[in-house]
Amino acid sequence: MTTETLSPAAQLVSAYEGKATSYFTNARADFVRLLPRDPTARVLEIGCGNGATGALAMARGRAGHYVGVELMESYAQQARTVLSDVLIGDVERMDFEWQPAEFDALILSEVLEHLVEPGALLRRLSRFIRPGGMVLASSPNIAHWRVLRELAKGRFDLADQGVFDRTHLRWFTPATFVAMFENAGFRVNHVGPVNPFSPRVELISRWTSGRLDHLFMTQIAVQGTRR
Repeated sequence: MTTETLSPAAQLVSAYEGKATSYFTNARADFVRLLPRDPTARVLEIGCGNGATGALAMARGRAGHYVGVELMESYAQQARTVLSDVLIGDVERMDFEWQPAEFDALILSEVLEHLVEPGALLRRLSRFIRPGGMVLASSPNIAHWRVLRELAKGRFDLADQGVFDRTHLRWFTPATFVAMFENAGFRVNHVGPVNPFSPRVELISRWTSGRLDHLFMTQIAVQGTRR
């Protein structure tokens, strides 16, 4: 059976099957640190992998009920051993049965760039996050200077990881990433790099009042709240 004859969901699974195990198993300790210390909080994560981030959040008293959504069944089954609940499948094709304002936080780690209509999904999900609830998300930055250098050379070579990952369907700059969340009913309180700038880049950022920060973010991280 060729890829063209597979169902859309099966095509997605096929695209991810070649990914390294670490792609699905690394806990986002940086996101967990940002969650309020609340052992009763209810957290929703889209693209939860094997549940490492959720397990860490509950172990550190940042959540008491953690729900994940994961496309890859093998990793979702692992997540079910450590999370409160895990839904398996293509998140863009799911019918959600959660109650409005059911969750205190939403996490989307390196997932929105893989979706067909990420903005539409965010608008669907926003109703399930309580007003004032937190959103944490990250995505590769198409405005990084190395990307612009490749484009200036007429290159857009697909790869197995990074901003040119062949499974990416959408690309964002810090400004467009923020706008997508704002349009979905969230207030973005902070946008910056996933990994802190080097001392040299931090100096450039201060000299330029942040106007050139978009050139140096390999990945964009946003922290916001539900309006």
